[in-house]
Amino acid sequence: MPRNPRELKPEYSYHITTRCNNREFRLTRTECRELLLYAIEKARQKFQFKLYGLCIMSNHVHYLLEPARPEDLPKIMHWLNWYTAMCFNRMLNRTGHFWEKRYHSTGFPNTDRRRALNTLRYIHANPKAAGMQYGFFYDFSNYGVYDRLGDDGITAFLSLGKTLDECAAKYRSFCQKHRPQPKLERKNHWGSRLLAGLKVKGKPKKSSPGQMCLPWAHWEFNTDVRAVAEKFVLANCYNPQFASIHPADRSQIMLPWWENN
Repeated sequence: MPRNPRELKPEYSYHITTRCNNREFRLTRTECRELLLYAIEKARQKFQFKLYGLCIMSNHVHYLLEPARPEDLPKIMHWLNWYTAMCFNRMLNRTGHFWEKRYHSTGFPNTDRRRALNTLRYIHANPKAAGMQYGFFYDFSNYGVYDRLGDDGITAFLSLGKTLDECAAKYRSFCQKHRPQPKLERKNHWGSRLLAGLKVKGKPKKSSPGQMCLPWAHWEFNTDVRAVAEKFVLANCYNPQFASIHPADRSQIMLPWWENN
């Protein structure tokens, strides 16, 4: 059966989700997240799109972006997923598909500010909803740019008010009112009728292991990759002083619970 064509329109923004194959937690590795940030920056320079929202979770990624031309969206995602899959497979010593099926996308007009605001908050609320963070600050999402009006080198700031201070205050208040709804898993799969009498023992639900380093010593990236990642994390994290310490060394430091969220 052929795939349904994507609805691509000018002056539209798109909420995009892409997930690791088999829903495995392949993005827990700090080095993988750093390389993904570098790849996003390379794609942004190549295709000239605007990235408004970003959140790198343990097994999936959320984007809110506006392509320069509607037909650029498939090119952006194809290049980004191809580039990162090649790198991740080499880093993790694996083969095969890294990303699961094709990316999911929903578009809306740039003039729909309410939709943009709700989408942005949904993206930034993912770590909190998953129980990974106490608040909205997260090393690998761009919430900090909107809360503190910083510059992470990747985000194109989405204007939410008449002044920058008003934007930050309104968005901070809007996020604090967020109450995530529990997600219901769909139970209807292909073959449900055929296998109706079969008792299948389901896999236990895995919890996200958080951020991890590769099993060997720090992966030696070139300075460009490290520079892009450090600028993004330090602009968006809760505690820049703590975030500047490599994750492999953070376990040696004891901080109050609020400093880790």
